Amino acid sequence: MLKKITLSSLLLVAGFASAQEQVVNLYSARHYQTDEKLYSDFTKATGIKVNRVDADDAGILARLKAEGAASPADVILLVDAARLWRGDVDGLFKPIKSPVLEAAIPAKLRAKETAEGTTWFGFSTRARVVVYNKVKVKKADVDTYEELADPKNKGLLCTRSGAHPYNLSLFGAVTEHMGEAKAEAWLKGLVANMARNPQGGDSDQIRAVASGECGIALTNTYYLARIMRSNAPEDKVVADRVGVVFPNQETWGTHVNIAGAAVAKNAKNTANAIKFMEYMASPGAQEYFANGNNEWPAVTGLAISNPALKAMTGMGNGSFKSETIPISAVGNNQLKVQQMLDRVGYK
Repeated sequence: MLKKITLSSLLLVAGFASAQEQVVNLYSARHYQTDEKLYSDFTKATGIKVNRVDADDAGILARLKAEGAASPADVILLVDAARLWRGDVDGLFKPIKSPVLEAAIPAKLRAKETAEGTTWFGFSTRARVVVYNKVKVKKADVDTYEELADPKNKGLLCTRSGAHPYNLSLFGAVTEHMGEAKAEAWLKGLVANMARNPQGGDSDQIRAVASGECGIALTNTYYLARIMRSNAPEDKVVADRVGVVFPNQETWGTHVNIAGAAVAKNAKNTANAIKFMEYMASPGAQEYFANGNNEWPAVTGLAISNPALKAMTGMGNGSFKSETIPISAVGNNQLKVQQMLDRVGYK
């Protein structure tokens, strides 16, 4: 009998300890090893353990739908504005009220506020820029997105799949700027100017431009920044051979995408989820985004110390003109863009 009482007591103690453990369950589309420090620093600062599940944006949204009310997810971290918009439209996020986040994150980088609160917040940005081979291409010939479809650049363009979220968001933004008819003609021009079929990731496009296989390519800025900051001899060669353009500085501005987070609709640890998101907006975490993964912080007024980001813009503060269209507009154009890609044969 004594043994049974002792065992029961131990189980009760163990259960109590487990109940007291503070956790936040994160579904993340960020696959950057450097993010480990971000999460460990949060745990050190708050005592809240981060349990992470990795998948791509689409996979995370599909999983949330399948899990429904039984989902253990507390925070959803995505790397594409249109996917954040889609998750919001599908009712997968919980509106929250956080004076900390509302003060730190600009209105254009968060969901529209409602009486219940705000559903998602952006925490870092990345520009979709043009890289070009300095020997084969003149910078002035590729300083707008429109020029990528100009016949003067025939046989020079390389991109990853047109259906990749990074390109879908860019194309959705271009559609908003140009209108559907002109955007479809532009996409047709991109296909006509391809040096090869779309393939690989953004880093592959940069290397292909450096090798001369391509003359111009689209890439997110952090891929180029990684190469620029690398000490590997082969990366130094690539960095020397390619130039970078932030398109449309004289018109609507360069397309910018975001990484952002939301509290899951069925979150069981809402308070911890909000603490995690507020931590992501802290100066330390924002500085990490700039130096750890070469992204621009979402919080305004923070100085950029990343030498690659400064160098690629040609500005000491790393600044450039970015577009200002609503993220909802980019999301609304996704289906149209996919249909246009099919019609013009953009693989």
